[in-house]
Amino acid sequence: MTAPVQPTHATVVAQWRSGRGWRAVLLFGPPGAGKSDLALRLIARGWRLVSDDYAHVFASGGALYARAPETIEGRIEVRGVGVTPSCALGLARAVLAVELSDEPFERMPEPETRVLDGVSVPLLHLNPREASAGEKVAAAIARL
Repeated sequence: MTAPVQPTHATVVAQWRSGRGWRAVLLFGPPGAGKSDLALRLIARGWRLVSDDYAHVFASGGALYARAPETIEGRIEVRGVGVTPSCALGLARAVLAVELSDEPFERMPEPETRVLDGVSVPLLHLNPREASAGEKVAAAIARL
């Protein structure tokens, strides 16, 4: 694999996909946007943490991968509680980017992508505070 790029400000969680292995979602947003909170809700549904808040994201063989920097591996910030241990994956293929914001989004948006280390992945805009945010992420990754 190639050397990792500079740390990317994103929380990364992955879901096991039968026949495909672990497929990761990169959650982007400013501090306090709800990246860790949405990750916790997905983890409660069986997803696994890859990295909280910062991740090394890099391309290899035309695919995008993410892993945690060693200094934060296996830990997630639980707002109001503190940093807690979490069962984490060492590496996962990233197949979806999600931009988190409280701003309203198009009901039926045109497809968008985000390019990371030369690899284009689908981009979803989402309000992480909606009760259905986890289901929306799961529905989006199931289409890939």
